[in-house]
Amino acid sequence: MRRKVVAGNWKMNMTPSEAVALVKELKPNMENSDVDVIFCVPSIDIVPVVEACKGTKISVGAENMYYEEKGAYTGEVSPQMLVDAGVSYVIIGHSERRQYFKEDNEMVNRKIRKAIEHDIIPIICCGETLEEREAGITLTLIKKQIVSALKYVSPENAQRCIIAYEPIWAIGTGRVATTQQAQEVCCSIRGIIRDIYGTQIADAIRILYGGSVNAGNALQLFSEPDIDGGLVGGASLKPEFSKIVNYQ
Repeated sequence: MRRKVVAGNWKMNMTPSEAVALVKELKPNMENSDVDVIFCVPSIDIVPVVEACKGTKISVGAENMYYEEKGAYTGEVSPQMLVDAGVSYVIIGHSERRQYFKEDNEMVNRKIRKAIEHDIIPIICCGETLEEREAGITLTLIKKQIVSALKYVSPENAQRCIIAYEPIWAIGTGRVATTQQAQEVCCSIRGIIRDIYGTQIADAIRILYGGSVNAGNALQLFSEPDIDGGLVGGASLKPEFSKIVNYQ
């Protein structure tokens, strides 16, 4: 039985003091023992959020990471920095990184392999634009993204990864993929994993849905057989996030 995951992606929100205040507000209500809760926060917030989460089962993740150990990469954050700060997860390949910072499939793969090397669990994002969905190429595109992302990744390491399907047209728009649409793509992703690694890995890997997840739709989405939780954007910055964690 796969454990559910509810991960908040704070994006470029929350100063350190605001972040600590939000964690203090949310953490008393993270009561669902069947869910792994992750706060993926801006780099400047990592240290205070890790400290604020001590004594809880909440894990802290980063929103991005570079694929080099150290060096002249002004403004970047290395995997060693994240590990030393207490990070357990990192979001890689989010559509906003691809769109605004021109990250391609090759860079996403390099980041994934470097995260794994440092025992950081990557939350690997994939998703299509509205134009791509209307053109009927969603599943073809998703397959290309997943196959590229997991290139050179061993079965043992792939099993620990988390995959997040986020239709780009549903991120921050209030427009949510129907339960059937979300399940169809997540089921397809599991099938891709099965083709690459076999049934055992496919049955074990956790696949999330992201894109305007909220307290009103979490139960329906998370009840689908191939949806193992959510990557939550705007709602992770509100008290509503605890209701998503306690969706049952």
